[in-house]
Amino acid sequence: MAGAIQDLADLLARLPGVGRRTATRLVFHMLKANSDYTDALGTSIATLHEKIRRCSICANISDSDPCSICDDATRDARVICVVESVPDLWAIESSGSYRGRFHVLHGLLKPLDGVGPDDLNVDLLSDRTHNSEVEEVIVATRPSVEGEATALLIKHALAEAGVHLTRIASGVPHGSELEYTDSRTLDRAIDDRREMK
Repeated sequence: MAGAIQDLADLLARLPGVGRRTATRLVFHMLKANSDYTDALGTSIATLHEKIRRCSICANISDSDPCSICDDATRDARVICVVESVPDLWAIESSGSYRGRFHVLHGLLKPLDGVGPDDLNVDLLSDRTHNSEVEEVIVATRPSVEGEATALLIKHALAEAGVHLTRIASGVPHGSELEYTDSRTLDRAIDDRREMK
């Protein structure tokens, strides 16, 4: 391949989920596309870090501060859902069933990888719960060793805040087969069972 094509394919192949073949297909797609499109794409990528910042309230990433979620007066300010990352926030937001506020940790406790309590936004969360009308904090970290450790960290950090602390339920995904579900997931599903209505 020619130098410029190879260089762009190499850069695209470094994106998560994009292999060599997909990267090459993307490059050839861009070559066929209108130059206005590729100019806009290049400008958008080049200015991404200049335009995007962390929200000073919830640590979501946005091109405004506060972010559109924190700035939305129709959302329930009494409830905060704590998530590991912005994609987790987007996943919950896209469900359309949650209308409270969020708090993004930007990671989980991983002492072996050098990620400790000071690397997460737990102090900011604690300040939010102490200095506002927050009544409930929903911990929506993944059901893993790191996610559970982070949930315990949050529990200890908010012990004096006087808020109701809840944890998202975990269990068998909709449409899955019980025989292929691991025992830990089944244990959680049984433990987190609820009354049928």
